[in-house]
Amino acid sequence: MAHENKVAIIFTGGTISMKIDPRIHAAIPALSSEEIVAMVTNIEKFAEIEIINFANLPSPHITPEMMMELAKLVKETLKRDDITGVVVSHGTDTLEETAFLLDLTIKSEKPIVVVGAMRNSSELGYDGSSNLAAAICTAISKNARNKGVLVVMNNEVNAASEVTKTNTLTLDTFKSPEFGPLGIVDNDEVIFYRDIISRKHIETESIETKVGLIKCCPGMESDILDFYIDNDYKGIVIEALGRGNIPPAMVEGVKKAIYRGIPIVVVSRCPTGRVLDTYGYEGGGKHLRSLGVIFGNNLPGQKARIKLMLALSITKDFQTIRELFEN
Repeated sequence: MAHENKVAIIFTGGTISMKIDPRIHAAIPALSSEEIVAMVTNIEKFAEIEIINFANLPSPHITPEMMMELAKLVKETLKRDDITGVVVSHGTDTLEETAFLLDLTIKSEKPIVVVGAMRNSSELGYDGSSNLAAAICTAISKNARNKGVLVVMNNEVNAASEVTKTNTLTLDTFKSPEFGPLGIVDNDEVIFYRDIISRKHIETESIETKVGLIKCCPGMESDILDFYIDNDYKGIVIEALGRGNIPPAMVEGVKKAIYRGIPIVVVSRCPTGRVLDTYGYEGGGKHLRSLGVIFGNNLPGQKARIKLMLALSITKDFQTIRELFEN
């Protein structure tokens, strides 16, 4: 008898599929996707599982090009009538970038859930199987439809556009610092507390990889900006200070980049809050806006970079890119 729910789990690797290698005393990719799924007891009562092996890589090895390949695979899988939802298993280091890229590039009513683990299978309290179970329960929930890409870890459901890895170690590392989780997984059921009002979509099959990211600190100059400009980078994200301000010695580099047609997106290095043209001094937000800088709202630098990479794959027009970030 065919199950009414069928979930495709796309495995990309990460801690969820690792074991401790006794020779080097460190975690390496070792578990097969079948072995991981076998640890999720009683899952057959909830859904039929189809395993798709995309890669078995630690997430620092995942490139933006691979993320685009993954997006293509997720899109194709979601088009199938027999699929209720898709779960993507991913390493946690770059999980938020992949999840956000999927969220920006895929338009589907069906749930897309990204999941990972903080402990490998050799450790006590391996969280891979419980996280995967919660992700599958989310993928089959009718309430999870039309919500974009969701990240499910530690029985919390967060939006890909809001979630970030906040701690190097803890099981509840994935949080949405600005707004909190969308909901929880409780007793194998997803309960949503809120929704996301507006989501952006960028229709593209390609990605512009030459986009730089700079974190601001006191006394910084334009030399890193010059490096990006001289090496043919197509866009730059600056994680600025506070409300969106930079040291005055960086202004020259910003002017040069914009003059050369390289869009600069400014976000804040603060964990929460949006950037705004509040300050009028040299290097202040107001001054940067007058130079043509684009404001990245409340995105962290790593997500603003993904968004700019996708935006640049479809347009070089500053105004169009500005609308994608500021509206």
